Amino acid sequence: MQDTGEWHALSAHREALDGVHLRDLFNGDRHRGERLVAETDGWLLDYSKNRLTDETVEMLAALADRAGLRGRIEALLDGEPVNTTENRPAWHAALRQPDPPPEVREELDRMAAFAAEARDGRWQAVVNIGIGGSDLGPAMATAALGAYADTGLDVRFLSNVDGAHFREVTRGLDPARTLFIVVSKTFTTAETLANAITARDWIAHAVGAEQAGEHFAAVTASPNKAQEFGIDADTVFAMWDWVGGRYSLGSAGGLSLMTAVGPDAFADMLAGMHHIDEHFRSAPWNENLPALLGLIGIWNRNFWGWPTYAVLPYSQELALFPAYIQQLDMESSGKSVRADGTPVSTANGPVVWGQPGTNGQHAFHQLLHQGTDIVPVEFIGFCRPNHELADHQDLLMANLFAQAEALAFGAPDAGDPHRQFPGNRPSTVLLGDQLTPRSLGQLIAVYEHKVFTQATVWGINPFDQWGVELGKTLATKIAAELAGMAEPSPTRDSSTQSLINRYVGSRGSVTR
Repeated sequence: MQDTGEWHALSAHREALDGVHLRDLFNGDRHRGERLVAETDGWLLDYSKNRLTDETVEMLAALADRAGLRGRIEALLDGEPVNTTENRPAWHAALRQPDPPPEVREELDRMAAFAAEARDGRWQAVVNIGIGGSDLGPAMATAALGAYADTGLDVRFLSNVDGAHFREVTRGLDPARTLFIVVSKTFTTAETLANAITARDWIAHAVGAEQAGEHFAAVTASPNKAQEFGIDADTVFAMWDWVGGRYSLGSAGGLSLMTAVGPDAFADMLAGMHHIDEHFRSAPWNENLPALLGLIGIWNRNFWGWPTYAVLPYSQELALFPAYIQQLDMESSGKSVRADGTPVSTANGPVVWGQPGTNGQHAFHQLLHQGTDIVPVEFIGFCRPNHELADHQDLLMANLFAQAEALAFGAPDAGDPHRQFPGNRPSTVLLGDQLTPRSLGQLIAVYEHKVFTQATVWGINPFDQWGVELGKTLATKIAAELAGMAEPSPTRDSSTQSLINRYVGSRGSVTR
């Protein structure tokens, strides 16, 4: 794309904006903050505090057209094989259609029946065992929708193979009243299986090995492996190869979420996702929330050269949302070759990070305001809370609005140089009416399609993740050596072998 006229025009336009401050843009246009916005179904996207103009938006729209974004959206939503390196669709949109494919409808019905039974009082706790997309999505959404959850059921999430996490997650639980849901597409993920085996032993110690299987359900594309593990076929739920892990929340991968909030709330979340799917398909670029977020991301990453952005939800319920978006964006966008196998020739894959406001203000906002690096910010907030402490919500949102204002306009004439704020630091605000299952689904889909927009312009495949495989393969070999089942590699580098030797010589001594 960088060899196109649209890209060159944006480069020249960016140079023309060099030295233009956001104060100038607002002072020269009294209605800028009212005009550079987009809305859909209770969500407002205010992008006026970015270093851009109406002309920028038009030029970014032309770039989207040159990249064929509209056709790519149709291919994505219609289930064409857009995952080119694996020759299959990335058809997570099918999970949330009002009239989904029959196999999806069947699994949703099975999930609803399972969730209803799990919520009938037999279980004290449900523990989701998974990692990556099999953990981040349902964990994030369960925390986000705590106001809609069954307060009589404790839903927890176990992901890290570190034994300390197993101890932490199971602390205080009664094994006889605990149900585990093992989520693994292949049912071979090392960390997930290690935790599942430990969980099975923990259950068996309390209720006996013969009854342990009754405490397990599985979500997998390899049902035979789940049954070999000891899980009954009636509690094995399907995953499909056309749904990637980080897009699987709307599938049986979200079974723990449905168990927490119930089938109706889960259906509302799916409806919210579908609304954004259709909005993404049909809205003009200057009114299209995910496309605008993605194109502004391209503008900031490629034309301003900013390699990172922060996602800052001013909502404690969305505490895990930055980590969820971190996986969604970095696992999708971290590619050094294009979909056609040729090397990428421009920057992509921004580093994503963040935590909820107002906590972040007392941690890293010093760097955001006065540091030498520019970090674009995406603020997320809600007009109405899911609690009765209205004065707290007013103070929370006052901080969000103030932070965006301070980043943009600063305080350059403070007299003391240590108290000067340069401003001119870009931010975007996503303001929703209230955090509900529907609005959460919308927010998730907005970011899914933001990432897809960027990938389309960059020409990369956002649906594979080969980069995670090498470390896993090497870890398997080292684990075999640590277990005494293999000899050390004669070709291993001296640093890694020295670290292994140090570990082997020191392990076994536990201090508290």
